[in-house]
Amino acid sequence: MPTAKRPPFKADVVGSLLRPQAIHDARAKMAAGQMTREQVWDVESKCIAEAVAIQKEAGLKAATDGEFHRRHWFMDFIERIDGVGFSGGLPTRFQTEEGSIEFAPPKVTTIGKLRRTKPLALNDFNDLKPLAEKAGLMPKQAIPSPTLVHFRTGDQGVDKTAYPDIAEYFADLAQVYREEIQALYDAGCRYAQIDETNYPFLCDPKLHEHVRAIGEDPQRLQLKYRDLLNAVTRDRPADLTIAMHMCRGNHESAWVAAGGYEPVAEIAFGQIDLDAFFLEYDSDRAGGFEPLRHLGGGKIAVLGLVTSKKPQLESKDVLKRRIDEAAKYVPLERLALSPQCGFASTIGGNKLTVDDMKRKLALCVEVAQEVWGEV
Repeated sequence: MPTAKRPPFKADVVGSLLRPQAIHDARAKMAAGQMTREQVWDVESKCIAEAVAIQKEAGLKAATDGEFHRRHWFMDFIERIDGVGFSGGLPTRFQTEEGSIEFAPPKVTTIGKLRRTKPLALNDFNDLKPLAEKAGLMPKQAIPSPTLVHFRTGDQGVDKTAYPDIAEYFADLAQVYREEIQALYDAGCRYAQIDETNYPFLCDPKLHEHVRAIGEDPQRLQLKYRDLLNAVTRDRPADLTIAMHMCRGNHESAWVAAGGYEPVAEIAFGQIDLDAFFLEYDSDRAGGFEPLRHLGGGKIAVLGLVTSKKPQLESKDVLKRRIDEAAKYVPLERLALSPQCGFASTIGGNKLTVDDMKRKLALCVEVAQEVWGEV
């Protein structure tokens, strides 16, 4: 492996990057019947090589594929699971500082037995790995959390013929993810990230109405998801780092949830068996650093202090001051720095330029070098 140090790195990257115009053009041609999916894949692959170069130039030690092979951060993965269906949209009000955006991500339902009969993210990783390693970077693979298969419809969205016993449903869902993680590991993946929105959504009292509407209790649901995630990561290889990114929503510079991590910190930080947490801390919506006191077992907190939602570049002095504040609750050596989220969770991307994105990635590296003396 090109890097000797185990991830996460002191300056790290979350996942999605702004997609080049070539990808948008190719996908438009595919929609018009002028290009095949294979031809579009080739275009995306060329753009991934450029994305790796951007991350290398910024000084990062890990690289993602920018999620260039996806149109949406979770749909392209979850729709490949046998037994998963989509039914209509779940009306969601994404917030911005100027107002709100109406966006309806699809409801995920379970219409049959959950099975992994095809790769979910494996092909993406196989495309990224040689490009990243040629550049001397560690390839990092992001996968959407298994809680997304359940949260939008709850137990009510699970076909009772397929799963008269809901415990069997969760066992099969965990098995699907375990098989994919093992396949990624066998292909050479040593750094994976689970993208999780539902624990952060449970931090927002306004979203508890949805939880109750699907027949769940906000507190008990945390325990169900803890058990699901621990079943996914159980018995993983010792040299595989699995981190979790906790996201409050990211669509065209807008978000869904607000609220500090305190309501979920004891269970999420203290009881989920992961190596690191990538945490959104770019605005007051995230609350303070006090919940980090629950982060035990040597886990790393990667502080998402650099926003991916706005072009303005953060002050180094402010970033260092906030890292010092976090170090009151977690030792400095167990902290790191990253952007707050991906730059393009959905295909349109956030409202900033590629140059803005490059500056923000480089800023993470520069601050990490000045705080920790390394990346």
